[in-house]
Order: sequence, then C-alpha cells, then structure tokens
Amino acid sequence: MINGSIFVGGQEHGGGAIFQAVDPATGAQIEPGFASASPADVESACALAEAAFESFSATTLEERAAFLEAVADRILAAKDAIVPRAVTETGLPKPRLEGEVGRTVGQLRLFASVVRQGDWLDATIDPALPDRQPLPRVDLRRANVAVGPVAVFGASNFPLAFSVAGGDTASAFAAGCPVVVKGHPAHPGTGELVARAVREAVAACGLHEGVFSYLPGPSIELGGALVADPRIKAVGFTGSRGGGLALMKIASERAEPIPVYAEMSSINPVILFPAALEARGQAIAEGFVQSLTMGAGQFCTNPGLLIGIAGEALDRFAEVAGKALESSQPVTMLTPGIHSSFEKGVAALESHEAVTVVARGCVGEGVNQARGALFTTDAASFLADPVLGHEVFGSSSVLIRCKDVAEVKQVIAGLEGQLTATLMMDEADHGLAAELVQPLARKAGRVLANGWPTGVEVSHAMVHGGPYPATSDGRTTSVGSLAIARFLRPVCFQNLPDALLPAALRSDNPWQIARRVDGTVVKA
Repeated sequence: MINGSIFVGGQEHGGGAIFQAVDPATGAQIEPGFASASPADVESACALAEAAFESFSATTLEERAAFLEAVADRILAAKDAIVPRAVTETGLPKPRLEGEVGRTVGQLRLFASVVRQGDWLDATIDPALPDRQPLPRVDLRRANVAVGPVAVFGASNFPLAFSVAGGDTASAFAAGCPVVVKGHPAHPGTGELVARAVREAVAACGLHEGVFSYLPGPSIELGGALVADPRIKAVGFTGSRGGGLALMKIASERAEPIPVYAEMSSINPVILFPAALEARGQAIAEGFVQSLTMGAGQFCTNPGLLIGIAGEALDRFAEVAGKALESSQPVTMLTPGIHSSFEKGVAALESHEAVTVVARGCVGEGVNQARGALFTTDAASFLADPVLGHEVFGSSSVLIRCKDVAEVKQVIAGLEGQLTATLMMDEADHGLAAELVQPLARKAGRVLANGWPTGVEVSHAMVHGGPYPATSDGRTTSVGSLAIARFLRPVCFQNLPDALLPAALRSDNPWQIARRVDGTVVKA
C-alpha cells in the first residue's frame, strides 16, 4: 500500500507540501500525492537515529546479519507491488527492475554473510609484554567500530539497488549505523514500498525504531538539512557532480566536518587497440553500441569516451558503430529533467567546432526519449578543451582519434578520475597495453579487458569508485563488501579489563572470529 507517507522511525505520517511522481513515458503525474518531509522531520529522525546508535552498534554479529536478511526477505515478498510501481515511475522495463530487486536482495544477503564472518572488524591484539626491555609493552587491542548515524540519498537511475535499501544503506546497517534515507523524488512510491519493508524488518527484529527513517521530498533544502544535522556522521550519495559537491560543501562547513561518500561523474574511457580492431572491429563496434544505448545510457559506467589510433581499422569501427547507432531505437529517460540535461549536453557537442557527428539514433515519437549520439574529435582538440571530457549522462560518447601511442598516453594523462577504464585488445596488443595499465589504474577504480563497463558485479573484489570526480574519495567503493569500510573507524583499547572490551577483542573470542594476535592471524 502506498500512502504518500513520511516514516520517522516507527511513526508514519503525512502533512507538509505535496508532490507527485511523473510517468516519464507520458509526462503525466501519478497518484497519489506524497508528503514532503520538513525540518522538524529531519530533527526527529536524526534524534531517533542517535538514540538508536548505541544499542544497534552493540548488536551481535548474528543479530545484525539476521536483520539484513529480514530486510531482504521483506523486499522480496513485496516484489509484486514494487516492480509495477517502479516501471511507472522510471520508464525502465520490467525485466530490468526485476533484476534490480534481485541485486538489492543479493547485496543485503552478501552483507549479512560479511557481518557473520567478522573480518571487517579487523580485530587486532598486541598482548602486554611486561618483561620487555628496555621498556615493557602495555596491552593494546584494536577493532573497527561504527561511525554513527548515516544519511543516504536515493539515486535516480537505480530506484532499488542504489536507493532506500541499496548498497549504501546495506553497508551502513552492516557496520552498525542507523540510517536516515532522503528518498529520491522521481520514484517516491517505489521508495515508500521499500521503506515500509525495511521498517517492518526493524520492528520484527526488535530493534530500536530509530535504526531507520525515510524522508521523501523534492527540495534541495531537505537534503542540506539532513547533512548539516550534527548527529549525522557520514553521507552516502549517488548523483550529479553538482549535487555531490553541494553536499560536500555543507559537510565541510559543519562545526564537526564529516565525510560525504559521493559517486558523481565518469565517462569511462575505452582504449581501442589496433590488433583487436583489425581482428574483430565489427563485433567490438556492435558491442559498444549495445552498451552505450542500454537503459538510455543512464549508467554511471556508460562508455562515454573511446580512444584509438587513427587509421583504417578505427575508420571501419566508426562506420560500423555509426550504422548500428542509426538503427537503435530511442529509450525513455528516467525523468524530464534528466532528458533535458542530456539534450543540452548533446547539443553542446554537436555545435562544438572541433567535434564531428558520427551518428544519431532513431527519432522517437514519445516524450523524454534519448536518441543515442556518437561524436568524434582529434586528441589535440580534446586536450585543449576540458568541456569535451565532461559527462553527458545518457547514451552519448566521443571517439578520440590519436596520431600515435604517445598521443594516447597524453589523452589518458589528461583525463579526470574515472570509475572504469577498458582495454579492448588482442594478444598482439599486450605489449602496448602493458604501457597503459598503470596510467589507467591511476585514473580509475576498475580496469577491465575485453568487456563493457556497464554492469557492476556485487562481490568481494569489486571496486565501484575512483579518483575525484568519479567519487569524492577514491579510496572507497560503493559496491561490494569493501563498501562497509566507509562507515567504520578504528579504536584502540589500552589495558582495559576483559569484561569492558568489545566482544571482538575479549580473550575468549566469544564471536569466534579470526584475529591478528601479536602480528599473526589466528583463526577461530
């Protein structure tokens, strides 16, 4: 059931200004109206989160893992209500959203398994050495602890996997942090259904009601007030560079500055190596267009930049890619605002004096539809104008023609931080690729070969992050088990009696986790 409600802890209420979702496929407003959270709601939600922190962060590994699984179970049980609403609010196809439910449930269960294992605590014990000369050593024990209440911002392009119960929320819960979610206004019905599932899990597991709150609303001020609240200790955000920078500014100007883990913008360069283009240029070109246009290109890992050495093989690639793009059908974008921004970005490239249009996709009949766009320019022009390296969120990409390998290296060196970098290569290209792997690793959080960057595996080894401006902190990831590290901090306990230590550090190891004792990992 969708009531258009605000969830402050265990309490549900309406009131405040009303806003409505828009069906991007038609431009029509969708019922019902939704209440906008107020500054008073922010105050109440953050106060409850602070009140919940001590008990929630002290839950056992099994209790916290069981909670994550309870959230997953309830979302899966509500799938038949969630998916149709998400289709209407986003224009995304049903199979994509069914897959996103699976990913959301899967990452919650992944973090449940991570919590049970306990490695994330990094429990470390340096026992006392009273007889050490010339000075004795005191007993030192260290473990990671939760940072405190976390604010999470729902993303527009992933209404489930990066939203109310997405990766930021799941990893914060896993760390022991209560979460206050600022729901994305583009899909408030979807958000409410998921929020209801989370709230039910909180109650069923007997947790403090302040472990979770959901604050919907379209205003920028709502998000700003949440980040500015002194009880919030970290922020998870996926969205535009402008939005991320605005939140970072608020967070840095607080009396107690806090980290904002923002995933913001990336054009995800793809290096097209000569031997690969000669051997299978047509397949690479067709695969590129499929990746570029999938989901109207509304992925943070969309291949927005191609880099190759000028020549016949690159010309054939561009010709094949152009023809494939010309026959591609337009796809409805997530919101009218995203579509408008895409059109402006494409128009700016079309009118740039150093840029040539290779191809555009088919013209659609509906509203808010993205026509794919492929442009080309030379390396010198790209290096001379930073605007050509800015992200156009949607199915738009620029092919950079380089004179030689040296110019390829120059283009890579001039790139901003990226989420991904791709090597399209054959064995004959390995010598050249070896010269580029390290420079690309300096620019990106994930370097991949012979695959397209769209599609991010939720796993232990995955890094979905990168140097600024791909993310605000290139040492972190928002996908995979390492995401929990964003919401932890280390604390050392010196000479504390065993009974006063966290369970992870007590001598009898009640949680039976692996620990590093005097420099050696000791398994339970």
